[in-house]
Amino acid sequence: MTATTKTVREIALEQPSSIRVFEHYGIDYCCGGRKPLEDACVSGKLEVDTVIAALEAAAKTAAPQGKDWSRASLESLSGHIVATHHAYVKKELPRLAELALKVVSRHGSTKAELPVIQRKLAKLDEELSQHLSKEEAILFPYIVQLERAQTAGTEPSHGCFGTVANPIAMMTQEHDAAGTLLAEIRLLSHNFVTPADACPTYHAFYDGLKEFEQDLHQHIHLENNILFPRAIDLEALAVSATKSDL
Repeated sequence: MTATTKTVREIALEQPSSIRVFEHYGIDYCCGGRKPLEDACVSGKLEVDTVIAALEAAAKTAAPQGKDWSRASLESLSGHIVATHHAYVKKELPRLAELALKVVSRHGSTKAELPVIQRKLAKLDEELSQHLSKEEAILFPYIVQLERAQTAGTEPSHGCFGTVANPIAMMTQEHDAAGTLLAEIRLLSHNFVTPADACPTYHAFYDGLKEFEQDLHQHIHLENNILFPRAIDLEALAVSATKSDL
C-alpha cells in the first residue's frame, strides 16, 4: 500500500509526526481521516507530491515522540483524555465565548461573519458539554471496567446500551458534528486570519479558535482512531471467551 492510497488516519497512527503536517495543510486526520491521502489532497486542492514530501521530511526530523497511546492501557488513555483534552475544552470554551462577545460588540456591525461565528461557537459549546458528560459518566467507565474484567479474568458487566459499539457510534457522530462546526468557523474566519485593522482581542480570539481546533483534532484522533476501536475489539474478545466457556 502506497502513501497516497493509505488513509489519513492510517498515516497519523503509523507516523505521529505526520499530525503537524496535516494541521499545517488543513487535512482532517480525525473525523475525516477515513479518506485516502490522495483524495484528501484533491478535496483540499493540494499537490499530493508536496504533502508527501512534507511527510517524509517530518519523519526524518521528528523529535522523540511522547507516550505511545496505542500501547497504553485503555484506563490510562481514557484518563489522559479526560484530564488533558476534556479539561481543556471545559476551560477554553468559556474563555472563547467571552472573547467572542467582546469582538462582536466592537466589530460585529462591520464584520458580518463574527456574529455567525459566535452563534456556531455557542452551539459547539452546548453540544460538547453534553458529549463530554456522556463519555465521563457512561462510556469511559464501561470501557475501564471491561478492561479490568479482562485483566482479572472475570466476566464484564453488561452495559445498559447493549454492545459498546452503540454508544461509540453515537459519540463518533457527535465528533463529526463538532468537526463540521469547527470547519464552518474556519471557513467563516478565512482560516483564522484576522483583517488588517484587527485589535489585539480580535487576534486573541482567532488564535484561540485555531488552537482549539488543533486540540480537538488531537482529542478526537485519540478516541476515534485508538480508544474506540480497541474497546470494540476488547468487548468482542470478552464475548467470544464467554461463548467458548458455555
